Amino acid sequence: MSAGLLGADEAAPAEVLRPEGKSRFLLTADHAGRAIPRALGDLGVSAAEMERHIAWDIGIAGVTRRLSAALDAPAVLQTYSRLVIDCNRQPGVASACPEVSEATEIPGNKGLDAPAKAARRAAIFEPYHAAIEALIGARPGCIYVAMHSFTPVYMAQARPMHVAVLYNRNPRLSLALAALLRAETGLVVGENAPYRLTDESDYGVPVHAETRGLDYLELEIRQDLIQTDVGQAEWAARLARLLPLAAARL
Repeated sequence: MSAGLLGADEAAPAEVLRPEGKSRFLLTADHAGRAIPRALGDLGVSAAEMERHIAWDIGIAGVTRRLSAALDAPAVLQTYSRLVIDCNRQPGVASACPEVSEATEIPGNKGLDAPAKAARRAAIFEPYHAAIEALIGARPGCIYVAMHSFTPVYMAQARPMHVAVLYNRNPRLSLALAALLRAETGLVVGENAPYRLTDESDYGVPVHAETRGLDYLELEIRQDLIQTDVGQAEWAARLARLLPLAAARL
């Protein structure tokens, strides 16, 4: 950890689960946590705003932990808030340390100079992605699954889908899972909506999976469906059942 930003008693940026897991799947959760390094205070953001989707992917940590256990799959969960540094963005883009998220100003990110941004990268972004790299290096041919969640309403616009799959150069696994999800009762399934997966908007899949030619899936689950333990367990069980079936179609 970077002594300039994280104290020795603060949480590591990456929580690694089941590094020796037997599954071919490797799970990542770029926005699992909402911690803020003590040195940054509260970024000028209220506690109520830190509960919202602008700070983290609500519910995805619980789904990922349960899915990791069900599949015996390694998983890497990022501990710190996306408002400190977004670990699914190229670190040089403005949205990596956003000055405004949705309609909320982030005072602690206003006018950050290069050393301040570099300290966040060194303390959080680089160790998190190094943990992913280490697991991929030990697992040639693994299947990369990027776990995310999305708010049901963004800028007053309702989002009707319950779940979505995102893809760019290699849609095979995403399309296979989408077909299986549509066969479930009552699910509205999106493809590349409410977000698109691109080299500019994402980091994990383009850098870790596509550059290696790995099969991958970027998954988005609507947050109101997984904000409780019951919902998290339901979605983890569904994915533990469907992901191996989707992989079998590759």
